[in-house]
Order: sequence, then C-alpha cells, then structure tokens
Amino acid sequence: RYLQGGEKLGCEAVTRVSEDYPLILRKRLGLDSPGCLWVRGERSILNTPAISLVGSRDLLEENRRFAETVGRQAALQGLTLVSGNARGADRTAQESCLEAGGRVISVVADELYKHPLRENLLYISEESFDAEFSAQRAISRNRVIHALGRMVFVAQSTLGKGGTWDGTVKNLRFGWSSVGCYRDGSEASIQLEQMGAYLVDESDLQDLGNLPESEISLF
Repeated sequence: RYLQGGEKLGCEAVTRVSEDYPLILRKRLGLDSPGCLWVRGERSILNTPAISLVGSRDLLEENRRFAETVGRQAALQGLTLVSGNARGADRTAQESCLEAGGRVISVVADELYKHPLRENLLYISEESFDAEFSAQRAISRNRVIHALGRMVFVAQSTLGKGGTWDGTVKNLRFGWSSVGCYRDGSEASIQLEQMGAYLVDESDLQDLGNLPESEISLF
C-alpha cells in the first residue's frame, strides 16, 4: 500500500536490488548506503556522471559566484550536479546548472512528493516519500550528496559547526569522494585543507576532469 501510495504521487522506490540503484553509493557507503531511495522526476539521471556541491545557506557574494560557476560548468561539461536543495549554495548552484541546460539531482530532506516536476531534475530522498523535514534527515542525506559525485565542492562553510562542515569532515574521514573547497581565505577552508581537502577557485573549474585528487586525510 505504501508503494502504491507513492506511485500515485509520482514517487518511485529504488532499492539496493533495483537495476538502477547507484553502484557508486554501494561502493562508497557499503552497508551505510540507503536501503531505499525514493525518486521523483527524471529517473534516468540517477546514474549519470556527477559532481556535488555543498555550502552555507547565507553566502558571501564571492562564494555565491563560486556556487553559480560550479553549477554552470557542470552543465557545460556534461556532468550532473548533485546538491541538497537548501537555501543558499544548494539552490544557487542548482538553478545555475539548470539554466545552462544541465542535469540536477536534488537530495531533499522533506516531503518528496511536494516538489514540482521540472525538466532535467530528479529529486531523491531516503527511505520515504512523505516524511516531513527534520534536522536528522538533513544530516543523514549529506553522505548521499557527498558520495554520489566524483568530487564535492564546498562553496562556503563555518568552522566547527553546521551541516556543511559536519558532512565535509565525515567525507574526509571516510574518503567518500575528493573535496575541493573554495579558496576564500576563511578559517574553515584552511582547516579543511589541512584535513585533506584541496583549495580551488573559479579558474580551476574550467576543466573539471583535470582537477587533482584530494590529499591523504589526516584522519
């Protein structure tokens, strides 16, 4: 009945045994990969080559431009952008990617079925299609955002606190993907570099395929 209820609302279940469950999640997260992903939108986007973008909700202007550039370059270079649909860096990059004709996977932490369908956009959530927003869901989805992309870009972070910081530190600890942090001179970016991230600016995004792998994590 739950599956049928989701289907009536345009939401489909993708389990670990589904043919199109992302192999990259199983490889990187192992038993911590979601047992079920609920999807809404263009399901064919789920296994396309991707990069990820995370960042603060309240962006400085230069950091906002960086997020926009990541989204636009993902589109221009044929890569899907993975982000979390939150205010600030997430939506800035997502809209920039879509406006440039690119594809977006938006990993949401609220009711999946409420998100309007759009061309080249796939919404996904863990375990359910109708669960309301919670801080725990927002934190949990971070590992999916980080693991789905070949690399993840950090547009802006706050040292020692917030979902962007926590998710990025966990990525560096477990080695889910390479981390490129915007070179904004912040204490957060300096600390993340010391943990194994590398610093990038907008000029480094012109050829995403040539960006170096992250350094070995101090963890």
